[in-house]
Amino acid sequence: MAHLEAAGPDNIPGHVLRECADQLADVLTDIFNISLSCAVVPTCFKTTTIVPVPKKPTVSCLNDYRPIALTSIIMKCFERLVMRHIKTQLPPSLDPLQFAYRCNRSTDDAISTSLHLALTHLDKKGTYVRMLFIDFNSAFNTIVPQHLIGKLSLLGLNTSLCNWILDFLTGRPQSVRIGSSTSNTTTLSTGALQGSVLSPLLFTLLTHDCAAMHSSNHIIKFADDTTVVGLINKDHESAYREEV
Repeated sequence: MAHLEAAGPDNIPGHVLRECADQLADVLTDIFNISLSCAVVPTCFKTTTIVPVPKKPTVSCLNDYRPIALTSIIMKCFERLVMRHIKTQLPPSLDPLQFAYRCNRSTDDAISTSLHLALTHLDKKGTYVRMLFIDFNSAFNTIVPQHLIGKLSLLGLNTSLCNWILDFLTGRPQSVRIGSSTSNTTTLSTGALQGSVLSPLLFTLLTHDCAAMHSSNHIIKFADDTTVVGLINKDHESAYREEV
């Protein structure tokens, strides 16, 4: 865990967990194992404080803020363990053009793949390339937990883990803090948190079957960053236009 990571609503800072690791390891292991076996996440671990952080120096509307979720650091440790386990269960053939959360893949690989596809195609006469860069608006908020669980089941994750993820994403007490003021608490059962350890991985699994319909198009993804590459011959753009 990061040494300066902000504490969540439980106000337990990371350095306490680090300095008391020997005393807390067995206790937290029991809590995590019981949580997984019962497919229930304790409410105190799901409680979230949202802190709006400006995306740029001067803000003029609500969309200029990024909602960062402060959650329990204990829960973040638990999420990292679950994330590692999920990655070991995924089929190796899963979406070869998704470069996030895959072994030996990075943003550099995604960029290199895009350039290689484009430059190789441009070596042929009468060709050109179109690229569409997609920026999802509040991508993690679009996750519908029940829909996600259906896809996770198809990917081979066991029922107990799927039920745990469903409980993790639903019934989340949440409040907003600005300065010293905190809103009333509301309970959310849709979307995934910006700043949560599991959210980017869950989004990639939700969209893993978002693939190109035509062989001349390629959809390259790194979590929620997406590029559609259209390889076009002799002004025949119909396949690309249908894709986008």
